[in-house]
Amino acid sequence: MHIRRATTGDAKLLCELSAVTFFDTFKGTCTDEDMQEFIEQYFNEKQIYEELQDPYDFYFIIFLEDMAAGYIRIKEDKTDIDEIKNKKGIELKRIYVLKEYHSKKIGAMLMQFALDFAVENGYELLWLGVWEHNHKALNFYKKFGFRDTGFKHPFPIGNTPQTDNWLVKLIEK
Repeated sequence: MHIRRATTGDAKLLCELSAVTFFDTFKGTCTDEDMQEFIEQYFNEKQIYEELQDPYDFYFIIFLEDMAAGYIRIKEDKTDIDEIKNKKGIELKRIYVLKEYHSKKIGAMLMQFALDFAVENGYELLWLGVWEHNHKALNFYKKFGFRDTGFKHPFPIGNTPQTDNWLVKLIEK
C-alpha cells in the first residue's frame, strides 16, 4: 500500500473515484437527477484537472496492490469562523474510500496522512464540513479528535437541501 500526491495525469482516475464514492455515500439522500447533476458539475475531468493545477489544493490517492482504493483532498482555505480564520488552517475537503475497501482501515490511513501533512507543513488546525446526518462519518471524525464548531453550512445536492456541520481539530506539534 502507498499514498502519493495526484498529478494532472490523474484527473480521469479522480473523476471516476469521486463519482463512485460520492454516489455510494449519498445515494438515497436526494433525487437521482440532483445526484447526477452534482456529479457532473463537481466531479468532471475538467474541474478536477483545474483543481490539480492549484498549488494550494492537494489530492492524494491511496493504492493497494496498484489499485486506487480512495483519496483525500485537502486545501489551504479560509473561512469567517473565528476559531478557524485566526489560525493557519487547512480544510479536509474530501476523504473517500471505495466501499469494497471499507473494512481495511483505508479511511484511518488517509486521515492520519492528512494530519501528518498538516503537522509537516506548519498548519495549526484541520477543519472540515460533514453532512449532519452522516453518523458514520461524524463518529469517525470524533475518534480522531475533531470537535463540532457549532457552525452549520448549507450544502445542497442540486435542489435537495442538506446541511453540513463544521468540525475542527487543533494540530499538536
